[in-house]
Amino acid sequence: MNTLPPPHPWLQKQEVAFVPQATSPLLDTVLQQLAHAYRSLGHDVVEQPNPETTRILITTAPYGRDVYWKKALLFNLRRRFGFHRMPEFWTVVGVSPRQFREDLDRVQAALARGVEGLRDLNFEGISMDTAALAMWEQGRRGGPIAALERIIQAQAKSIRVLLVVGEDEPEEAYIFDLVGAYPRIPHHPEFYREIVLRMVTLASTRTVSHHEKVGEPIPRALWEGLTTPKAMMQASRAFAQRDFFSPTVRIADFVRVPGALILSAMIAEQYSEGCFATWEPELDALVATVTGSARPVQKGNLREEDLSVIVGVRPDGMGAYYRVVEGLPGDPPSSEAVELYGMDARLPRVRWQGREVPVTRSKLHGHRSVRAYDPKRVEYIPLPPAYHHYPVTCASEAQALAVMDAFARAESLQNPDDPRTLAFTIVPCHGVIIVEKWVPGKAPFQEIWEAMDGGALEMSLAVPQGPFTYVPGPDGRMHYSEETKAQPRPTPSAVQKPAE
Repeated sequence: MNTLPPPHPWLQKQEVAFVPQATSPLLDTVLQQLAHAYRSLGHDVVEQPNPETTRILITTAPYGRDVYWKKALLFNLRRRFGFHRMPEFWTVVGVSPRQFREDLDRVQAALARGVEGLRDLNFEGISMDTAALAMWEQGRRGGPIAALERIIQAQAKSIRVLLVVGEDEPEEAYIFDLVGAYPRIPHHPEFYREIVLRMVTLASTRTVSHHEKVGEPIPRALWEGLTTPKAMMQASRAFAQRDFFSPTVRIADFVRVPGALILSAMIAEQYSEGCFATWEPELDALVATVTGSARPVQKGNLREEDLSVIVGVRPDGMGAYYRVVEGLPGDPPSSEAVELYGMDARLPRVRWQGREVPVTRSKLHGHRSVRAYDPKRVEYIPLPPAYHHYPVTCASEAQALAVMDAFARAESLQNPDDPRTLAFTIVPCHGVIIVEKWVPGKAPFQEIWEAMDGGALEMSLAVPQGPFTYVPGPDGRMHYSEETKAQPRPTPSAVQKPAE
């Protein structure tokens, strides 16, 4: 009897290759069992990576050792195997329970002393002078494991890392990614099957950040007459005061490798910590923050050049259409642009100051969560259970569709007269998306930040790493609660034919 929850129905058959670069009894066992699990689920395991057909590539790296970038497999995929596109690249790192506990303890002790305490740490190949602040922010969000995660990624020269804790056999594993997720998988009878399902989930979706510039530039005079750009900058400062956005995570803070090689390996130089957007009736478009992968964007201190105008979604769903403003750089919008704009297609429109507009006025996304909310003012719409057990990530088609489906189910949005003015959903291992309706007399986002101030929407730095729910509390609010036990359910075939 399978005890894992059912996977996503859209999983696809994958070709996987193993190219180990470090060995140990633990790593050898893990790779052997992963290969067996892939085959048992119907996937193809090949001896040699094929740049045309191999979608998942798994290598290994030693724990605590800095892998020299010239020898790191990530930067040699084109030379060694002819890859011109990035496969789903994973690095398995093995560590003994004792070493893992010791490192977590010393990171925890350093976090207790703040940034200066972190600067006193010593990790091979890491400049703590520049890494300490980023580690501090990660530690605030997820504790010592989230801070240590960035060190392990930097040393292994890999974004997706499977950290396995054990001696000759695993006791537990953690999965790390760019967003800073760190879900823990305790050892259980279907340990390897669960890891494979998580990996295949990420490989079975596509990136939807292929945004396209369209139309003529928006005239400068028209732009300067709008109130929305100033409202976006005001909201930026308002959310910064409420500690909603974390500083941008820059790879260069942890590891020094040539920028051109980073780009050729399809890794962004920096990783932005959220995005937000609001509707501009005059343009009949969504004014949003620009992507943080092109250049650093301080979401808590926006400038005019940090704004983009989203006017639609590509027919294939692989990106958004956007217009540039005369005199501004014209950078594309955030990676979540498809879901930010696309959710309105399945929701009603309302009248606002003589114009027809979407029922959602403003949308806010951040790597935060909600600790509690007032159900009389706020609606929570959960994602399907599979997203809690087999998470997806930012800029993916799977996340965009899940978010759009969630808000399409929101009663408060489908019924514009519903008194609840806010709705939110949470993508586990990623963050929260909050939307507000049009409220007379209030500026864009004001309903959101006032709800934060009044307790109707209590935020949390910690993002759920697995199943969770909300339960009634004595104060009349719904409170976050982790689900600690999953009910055994039969698992259907994890390999399904892709949709035609």
